[in-house]
Order: sequence, then C-alpha cells, then structure tokens
Amino acid sequence: MMQKIQRFGAAMFVPVMLFSFAGIVVALGSLFNNPTLFGSIANPGTTWNSIWDTISAGGWTVFNQEGILFTVGLPLGLANKARGRAAMESVITYLTFNYFVNAMLTHWGSAFGIPNFAKIEIVANSTNHGLTNIASIKTLDTSILGAIVVALVVVWIHNKYFDKKLPEWLGTFQGSTYVYVLGFFAMIPLALLTCWGWPKVQNGISGLQHFIISSGAIGVWLYNFLNRILIPTGLHHLVYIPFQLGPAVVAGGLQPDWLKHLSEYAASSKPLTQLAPYQGFQLYGNEKVFLVPFICLAFYATAKKSKKKQTSALLIPAALTSVFAGITEPIDFTYLFAAPILWVVYSVMAATMNTTMYAFGLRGMMGDGAIGIASMNWLPLWQHHWKVYVMQFAVGIIFGILTYLIFKIMIQKFNYVTPGREADDEDVKLINKSQYKQKMAAKNAGKDANDPYIARATAYLDLLGGANNITELSSCATRLRVSVADPDKVAPDAEFKANKAVNVVHHGKAIQVIVGLDVPQVLDEMNELMKQQGGQATVSNKPDNPYIERATGYLDLLGGEANIDDIIACSTRVRVHVVDVDKVAADAEFKKFDAKEVQRKDKEVDIVVGLEAGDIVDNMKELM
Repeated sequence: MMQKIQRFGAAMFVPVMLFSFAGIVVALGSLFNNPTLFGSIANPGTTWNSIWDTISAGGWTVFNQEGILFTVGLPLGLANKARGRAAMESVITYLTFNYFVNAMLTHWGSAFGIPNFAKIEIVANSTNHGLTNIASIKTLDTSILGAIVVALVVVWIHNKYFDKKLPEWLGTFQGSTYVYVLGFFAMIPLALLTCWGWPKVQNGISGLQHFIISSGAIGVWLYNFLNRILIPTGLHHLVYIPFQLGPAVVAGGLQPDWLKHLSEYAASSKPLTQLAPYQGFQLYGNEKVFLVPFICLAFYATAKKSKKKQTSALLIPAALTSVFAGITEPIDFTYLFAAPILWVVYSVMAATMNTTMYAFGLRGMMGDGAIGIASMNWLPLWQHHWKVYVMQFAVGIIFGILTYLIFKIMIQKFNYVTPGREADDEDVKLINKSQYKQKMAAKNAGKDANDPYIARATAYLDLLGGANNITELSSCATRLRVSVADPDKVAPDAEFKANKAVNVVHHGKAIQVIVGLDVPQVLDEMNELMKQQGGQATVSNKPDNPYIERATGYLDLLGGEANIDDIIACSTRVRVHVVDVDKVAADAEFKKFDAKEVQRKDKEVDIVVGLEAGDIVDNMKELM
C-alpha cells in the first residue's frame, strides 16, 4: 500500500512541476501592472499594461486548466504501459464526463437543484452558481478532484483491459478504443452521481458564509480553515470569492472596496480596525509567506541524507514561488495525498495564525504572496501602520517555527513519506544476503523468501542503483541487459559476483550482468520488484535477434571476453583462440544455443553454427 501511495504522489507531481514557473510569471504580471508602484504607466489601456497583461495571460494557463493537467499527468505516472495512449484516453474520458454533466443539467437541471443551468453565463471572478467552463463545456466546478477521480478510473481500466484480446470481428475496438468504450459507460453513473451530490456540497458551503460573517474571530478562523482545507476539492472558491469579489460582506466585494479606499487608508493614522473593520477575511496569503517556507524546511530536515541535495533542488524554487507569488500547489500536492493529516495540521496552523493577526489588529488585502501583499499593503500603508506590520512578521515567524517543529516531529514519529523520504535510497545501499531475504519476505508475501531467483533479483536491482536508476531492462541468452540513468550508482563488480553473477560488462550507461541460463526467471522477478517500487523502466521479456542471443551465449561459454585471444568466421564455423581451455564449457552447453558441433585443438575452438557464422562473429565482436 505504501508503495502505491508513493507512486501516486510521484504521479501527482508530474503536473505540479509546471506551477512554479507559471506562478512567477503571474506574480511579475501583477507587480508590474500595479499603479500604486508604477504610476500611470501601469493603468489599463497603456502599452506597458497591455504587454504585462499578455504575459500574465500565458502564466495563468496552468492554473486555469488544472483539471486537464491532472487528467493528463496522472496516467503518465500511473499507467503500467502505453502511457501516452493512457493520457489520451484520460483526456477524452474527462471531456466525456463533463459533456454528460452538461447534458444532464441542461435537461434535468431542476431535479438537481440548478433550474436555470442553460441561462447561467460563466463570468470571471464569480462563483457562477458552482459552475465553470472546461474546454468550452459548461459544467460543475469539481476542480482537480473531479479530474483525479476520472483519471484514476481510466488508469484502472487501461491497466486491466488495454491488452485484452477481443474476437477478430471486434478487433478494431481493441486497445485505446476499448478503454474509451469502457470509460464512456463508466462516466454515465459518475456524472449522474456528481450532478446529484456536488450541488448539495456547494450549497452547504454557501450556508456557512452567513455564520462566518456574524461570528467575529471564530468566523475568521473558520473562514481561513475552510479556505485552506478545501483546496483539494476546489470548493474553497465558494468560500473566498463571495467575500473577496462578491456581496457577502460589502457591496462589490472586499478587494474592490479595499483598493477603492487605499489612498484614504494610507493617509490616515487611525488603526486599521477602525478604517476597515471588515477587511479581516483576506489574510490567507500569510501562510504562503510564513508557513510554507518552514514546511519546506521540515521536509529538508527530515529527508534522508542521500536525498537532501535532490530534495532541496525541488523545495527551494517551490518555496520561493509560494513566498513571492502566493502559488502553493508545488508544495501542497507533494504531501497532500501521502500524509493528509499534515494537510489538516497546516490548515489549522494557518487559520490560527491569521486569526491571531486579526486579533492584534491586522486588516488588509493579503490573499497573494509577498509581491501582492507588499504592493497593496506594506508599501502604500507603511508610514502610518508599520507597527501592525511588524507584529504581522513577528506572529508569522513564531507560527512558522511552530509549524516546522510540529511537521518535523510528526514526520519522524509516523514515518510519513514526505519529499526526500521515499524508499529510493535503499536502492543504492549495499546490504548482505540475509537482508535481501528479509526484504523479499516483506515485499513478496506468499513467495518463498529463499527462492534463489528472488534473492538474486533483489540483489541485482539494489546493486544497479535501484528501480528509479534503471531506464531499460531486458535479457539475452545469459545476460541481463540494463540501461541506467546514473552509472555512478552501480555497485562494484565484486558485489555482483558475490551474488552469483559470472561477470559484469560496462559500456557507459549500458550494463550487462552475466547471470547464466536462468536469466529469464531473474528478469521476471526484477520486473515484479520494479513494479512494486514504482520503477519507470521499459522492460522487455522478448529475446533479441538470434545472432545476439547466440553471440552472448558463446562468449559466456568460452569463458568470457578475457579468455578470448581472437575470433574469426571461417565458412560455417566460429573459430576462437582461447587463453585457458579449462574455462571453456562442455560441448552440450554450446548445443543449447544451436551449435551443431564443437571441435577442439589445443587452444583453438571451432563452433560449427552454419551459414550464420559471419553474423554471429560480428555480434560477438560488438559485445567485446
């Protein structure tokens, strides 16, 4: 189960990797189009404004199309085969799901609580009655949650039925078409269930708004908690949009009201609690500035030593994106599904921190990262309100440290698989045979831990740098043929020989482990282990062309490359001069590789193979 969670978390990170750059672009667009900082040059209609608005529009692509990104990204990480086709199947099934939702609400909207579905127009910065446009399809706004559910359904169908052989007369429906057919019919009940249940969830969120507004600090805490905890479902939009851009608190929304009176607030020395008493609901950018960096620090502190460099390379840009741009997705989705309790802790700490700041008199428009907060708060209001901002930093840093300590303790105590704590480092450790058997006993319940194939497969997988270091794996005759990502992670040859390998041949990233005639069984066990560990290698159980098969077999039976002085093709024979005739295998072993006869004279060995002698010799020389 833990391996499946790790694999799912890795798949979630495929689309998340795009958020960092996009967040920086959006933040820069917001900064350079702020008239408070750049004056009239940044006003709408100017060339300057148009240029940065265009750049920002490109940056928003990732965030506006999150559903499709996750629909594509999950199959790329979770499909066992033909991942490109799985991604295509997932996208078309996701669009089908939304078309079903659209049609059901068009025909029976009243039955689902949305009687005017066809008349509702989707506009920016509005809750739109819980609706949205996805690829020009008006549908329910299920955010990434709907995308994830559809993608997981498609991945399951793909992994189970993509290779299913259909009767000849149905042959045209095999493969991706068959997956889509099954997904098509699976989406009908899913769309029906969504139409029935999702509006009820959305209405429940709307009902909470009235309680939040009238409950003072308790309402502020609840508002901030819901605004964070609901992010995975997309329902947080229904929490903050009516406050920020709608009439839930003040006519026109809190953001336009704040910007409208910004110059007035800047010129006044009255406390912000008197100037803007209702502006305490828009403080949720503080967790992006103060808490997320400390969460990243906790991940780094608890990462395994061998993973710290890789972990920091991922976390530093993601933390900076959160701080400056206010985009937290690169961090959120790295641990959200692997350790959901940490997400709850984060939401509680964020709500408590913002409520504490609210109690100390902080008010403002602080829904973005540091760039947005500075441009709409700190820079224009610092002269008369610097004391409350100093308090803001003090409270933020204190809560950041507390969050760091809580995360670090919980990660270590419960061994959560947060970034840097994956099992990858076990792949590069050299462990003894007894430990290999113990690992296999745990990983292969129901299998004999003393099985020599399992023991050798586990050993070779670890010695090759682990599942994530292997990019291609196949076998030929007596050898495992492996392509690795990093040759430096491959153990010394002596470690392979200690686990019954005859020899190891290195050609850059191409490694050949000479195993023996039981290489197919070892390959099968390695393939199973790699699936369990979430490996992404291309594995082939098919034999290579017969010349390579026979060439590798003859090389090994002749005692290996070091035992061969020279080799030539002589009519129908492979003629070899060897160093030590005692290292040459018995004639019967050569005949297993289609040798018709073996003739020996002193240190000369003739292998009678037929008219393929030239091709076999050429392949033997290439292997040497």
